[in-house]
Amino acid sequence: MRNMRALLGAAVLLGTMRAALTQVGLLPPAQVHFDSVDYKTTVLWTPPSNSSSLKYFVQWKIYGEPLWVNVNHCQGIQKPKCNLSDVTSDLTEWYYARVQVSSPAATSPWALSRRFSPRWDSKISPPFLRLNSTQRGITVRVKPPRAQVRKKHRDLFFKIYLTRENGQEEEWEMNCCFHKLNIKNVKRKAQYCLQAQTVLPLQARRSMRSEAVCITSK
Repeated sequence: MRNMRALLGAAVLLGTMRAALTQVGLLPPAQVHFDSVDYKTTVLWTPPSNSSSLKYFVQWKIYGEPLWVNVNHCQGIQKPKCNLSDVTSDLTEWYYARVQVSSPAATSPWALSRRFSPRWDSKISPPFLRLNSTQRGITVRVKPPRAQVRKKHRDLFFKIYLTRENGQEEEWEMNCCFHKLNIKNVKRKAQYCLQAQTVLPLQARRSMRSEAVCITSK
């Protein structure tokens, strides 16, 4: 009799646990976070499992606003990322995103991101350099960051760094968007390496330096 009661109690407990799991449903996505470069902003997350049947639903809101808004192109998606560039375009605002995962059997709670500021949290890219050596010197052509950065920061400028063979460094400033710099004071058959940086003066921010590009003068 006692064994029967024990078995019955175990069955009831197991049923209760299953019911609780059913109510809780799926675990939510983990590590919901913003990744933004040159104001191209994506929210990313880690799936709770490797199941191929999972679908994700993404919402966003402005800090201080009570209502969450669906990201229309990120409802029922299967990839663990969502482009939020269009809805996070105002540099004066702070934003949140949240993600919910659903399977045929259950739905998870929402997982919330940390607060995001496009003004301060979006990384800015350095310009791209292309070098050409002539008898007159070295011509440096500068390709600026994407147009979205130039539109939002009309005062931005570039720093160009030149390193000579003896390790001496020189620098120039270029207003955006003059795309060419001519360096005339060069020695023949000497190697010169250049890097560039994007500077946002009103924000006192600057990009990382670009990778060094080297050329041997003629």
